[in-house]
Amino acid sequence: MIGLLDLQGGVVEHLDHLDRLGIAARRVKKAADLDGLSGLIIPGGESTCLGRLLRITGLDRTIVARHHAGLKLWGTCAGAILLAQRVVGGEPCLALLDVAIQRNAFGSQMDSFNTLAMVPAVASTPIPLTYIRAPKISDLGAGVRSLLAVDDYHAAVEDDVILATVFHPELTPSLAFHRYFAHKCGILTADGDEAGWHPEDWTRYAPLPH
Repeated sequence: MIGLLDLQGGVVEHLDHLDRLGIAARRVKKAADLDGLSGLIIPGGESTCLGRLLRITGLDRTIVARHHAGLKLWGTCAGAILLAQRVVGGEPCLALLDVAIQRNAFGSQMDSFNTLAMVPAVASTPIPLTYIRAPKISDLGAGVRSLLAVDDYHAAVEDDVILATVFHPELTPSLAFHRYFAHKCGILTADGDEAGWHPEDWTRYAPLPH
């Protein structure tokens, strides 16, 4: 089972992608929700807000402890910032991945963009990438491998137990990165339906109105 940190940010979009791969998933709001998980996705959102909520709930310490006990982690965008050991102009949060990262490296929300890239370790065909106020990863430490290097930065990196992406795979039809992380966690996946995906599919996971 894979967990989704559910404190702030893009949770339901990841749930939709995991569901299409036939992967059991759980929202993580407290320490007990981490029990029995093989992996945890830390989603995009606002890194300062997420970091503060992690500290308030004590989940920062619990996630670090569970990670050292074997829990695999994947941070997307803000999640990647929270995982980094070095944050340019800021303080690290979980500090588990030996990289340096720069927040909002592409500009404002208005500078968000979509592109395509080949990531041979992840898929044999081009993968769509969505950047929203994205960071840039640089200065990879020992044991950290680049999965996608673009110009002067790394867009996707990993070590043996952590995956980090500066973009949002959950906002595209592609299941490639979710499948890749599941396999990293030792979880088998279904083929998944990318052609039938619609951006509004995730709405079935949204809270019902009161």
